Amino acid sequence: MHHPGPPRFVAVGDEVELAPREPDPAATYDWTVAAAPADSTAALGDDPVEYFHPDEPGRYVVALDAPDGRHELTVRAFPGGLAAASEAPSYPQSGAAETTVDEVAAGTSGDAGDGSGRTDGTDDAPADPDGGGRPRLALSASVTDDAVVVESDPQPHPDGTETAADLEVVFLLDDRDDLDREDVRIAGGELTVPLDALADRARVHAVAVGRHGYSVPDAVDIRRAGGDGVGSDDADAVEVHRPYDPPAWAEDSVIYEVYVRTFPGQESGATEQRGVFDAVRERLDYVEGLGVDTLWLTPVLENDDAPHGYNVTDFFSLAADLGTREDYERLVEAAHDRGMRVLFDLVCNHSARAHPYYQAAVSDPDSEYREWYEWRGPAEPETYFDWELIANFDFSHLPVRRHLLDAVDEWAPLVDGFRCDMAWAVPNAFWREVHDRLKARDAEFLLLDETIPYIPDFQAGLFDVHFDSTTYAALRRVGNGEPAQAVLDAVEDRARSGFPDHAGFMLYAENHDETRYLVECGRPAAEAALGALFTLPGAPMVYAGQEFGQRGKRDDLAWDHADESLREHVRRLAALRRERPALATAAALDRVDYEVRDGWDDRVVAFRRAVEAPTGAAEGGAVAVVLNFGAEPATVAVDAAAGETDLLTGESVGADGGLRVDSVAVLPAEPPGERR
Repeated sequence: MHHPGPPRFVAVGDEVELAPREPDPAATYDWTVAAAPADSTAALGDDPVEYFHPDEPGRYVVALDAPDGRHELTVRAFPGGLAAASEAPSYPQSGAAETTVDEVAAGTSGDAGDGSGRTDGTDDAPADPDGGGRPRLALSASVTDDAVVVESDPQPHPDGTETAADLEVVFLLDDRDDLDREDVRIAGGELTVPLDALADRARVHAVAVGRHGYSVPDAVDIRRAGGDGVGSDDADAVEVHRPYDPPAWAEDSVIYEVYVRTFPGQESGATEQRGVFDAVRERLDYVEGLGVDTLWLTPVLENDDAPHGYNVTDFFSLAADLGTREDYERLVEAAHDRGMRVLFDLVCNHSARAHPYYQAAVSDPDSEYREWYEWRGPAEPETYFDWELIANFDFSHLPVRRHLLDAVDEWAPLVDGFRCDMAWAVPNAFWREVHDRLKARDAEFLLLDETIPYIPDFQAGLFDVHFDSTTYAALRRVGNGEPAQAVLDAVEDRARSGFPDHAGFMLYAENHDETRYLVECGRPAAEAALGALFTLPGAPMVYAGQEFGQRGKRDDLAWDHADESLREHVRRLAALRRERPALATAAALDRVDYEVRDGWDDRVVAFRRAVEAPTGAAEGGAVAVVLNFGAEPATVAVDAAAGETDLLTGESVGADGGLRVDSVAVLPAEPPGERR
């Protein structure tokens, strides 16, 4: 249906993009403000895609008259001083010339004034002299004999003086469901839905609100048997799931990026007798042998001959130089046969200037495709970073949205997820529609964003897993001499920036856009950086060639000149991560006391990962990890370590006064709270 999606939480001054879902470019859509705070003068125009600016705190209802009927959407606006801060770069946003990525990131997923006691104050929130920032929130739900109880777990900012008890929780019901505010009970941070008030489905959204802002929204989805996606045989059964959690398989996946055109290398006849897709397929046993379970292929669609493939000229055809569609499907099937999943690199922000639609638009001002693009001047399209070969789409034009949604539908059934290129440059409402569209078909489909720096609000129904560009940057700084503790600071910055604990992250030290880590930082640091990827919370990503010392970031892979010892290092890291629950994403990360007794203090960092060990388990649920980014081995005394055998190599690293660490050592550890 054309309903614009989940309710929205914003702050006064933020912009809310409103767009009909499943758009029909030939249809008529009309927006109106159906309810607003008494002093509001906010209004809407008459375009199919509108940009709404709440001007007073409180509850708004915007209505969409569409071919399938009237749809209402609740927007809950908080005082402007509570606006969510973002680290995103300020570039023009598609469809709204004056909107920045900062502004779009601030407004995410609202219903009536369904709080737990909070009243809105002035637009200017008082400053906290003791610091602090954005709170966080997670929802859970349980089914009793007569109700579904949705509980909230609000968490204050790690550096603030607020406590969980200081935070208020605002619950909002989804306008798409047949459940009214008067049907539920809200008290003490809980929302209760009586079973006799529950139709087929009810989605509950909430944020935690403090002195410094409101959290990234969270949601629970309650469904009766026979409703969408519920497979229970019990006709009266009720099931609950959390739609903003990453797919379980993705949280601990090991991702391998393939830059498709140079992956085969310069072997004799590598691609002369067969296509690139076949050449990649023939190396899948090798990739699997590294411990990889997820394959990310850079763009495979028709393009303007730039080897990276990101300048697309046809969103529905595979690039002829890579092979046929049959070749591609055979590659995906071969990966699936090995238990590997495949990520398709999805480009939505722009097309190539060689695209026939752009060519028509630039050559004829009266072309129907003129409105498909944003323009700086009569013959100059809007773009980013002054890239000369692309042109930004205008997402305020319904045919653009329809075209790209059709492309999503074309490729999603073949793969297991999308890596979404330049996610920050595409309107949030579009990504929400893509998210809901794909999850309705396959709840395990993965959406991975490329957003640098990351944007916490992208966690709320847009993407499942996020590029951890903060940890990437810290690894680069450490490799260039900054104290190694920066890698732990970076992981802790996830919570400081507002990400809830259930957010997923992809850890990386290099990719096709970056200088090889080994080239910039040297071999010893490169080994330690790989150690960080596989031992910190998140899904590690290895860029093809990183595992054997490739020096060029987009050159043909030098398969005949591989560094086998580095490759074995990657294999061991992947195997250990797979074997040890303490290295899983969900395991706790703790700082530990350690002393560098020989070597450079600032090149070493140690930490503990831990899970609660099952009763009777032969092995403990904790490990101590030591990373040495220095050029020489270091001797490190780690209080938490419970042995001298490096689990990575099976060899003793005991030394006079501590542990001898070349680059990475993983030791059995005492559980948190215990000390040798």
